[in-house]
Amino acid sequence: MTDSPRARVAASAAALGVTTRLIEHGPVGSLAEAATARGVEPADVIKTMVVRRGEGDYVLVLVPGDRVISWPKLRALLGVNRLSMPDADEALSVTGFPRGTITPFGTIATLPVVADETMTGREVTLGAGEHNIAIAVDADTALGALEAQIADVTESE
Repeated sequence: MTDSPRARVAASAAALGVTTRLIEHGPVGSLAEAATARGVEPADVIKTMVVRRGEGDYVLVLVPGDRVISWPKLRALLGVNRLSMPDADEALSVTGFPRGTITPFGTIATLPVVADETMTGREVTLGAGEHNIAIAVDADTALGALEAQIADVTESE
């Protein structure tokens, strides 16, 4: 595996046949600032959320920046009664990326991906494993390569 998180993300995406465009920007303090820095709308900044289904059982949930997880919808989709968000240290140990940089590409272990249906049909941006960078990808190509389960799992903020 490649040493740098950025290189690991790029190698993972390339191995899956996903073309990425690297976007470098300065520090950001909010999702709105990230959208501005990336030159996109907030809905096109995709948050990769680590969700715990059970002990040692995680899923990545891709959420457009203008939306939040609908816990009832996600629990119903996954067929569980309880879900939780791991703390920052646990998310890092599961993915290999610190919060704010997590991406479905290049995680330590391959994790199932659930993507909200509203992110399809356009170019979106994702974390790239390091702060102050992102990758732009065609959502449909990326979701297909990740074998993501696409469903209605979010609601408006």
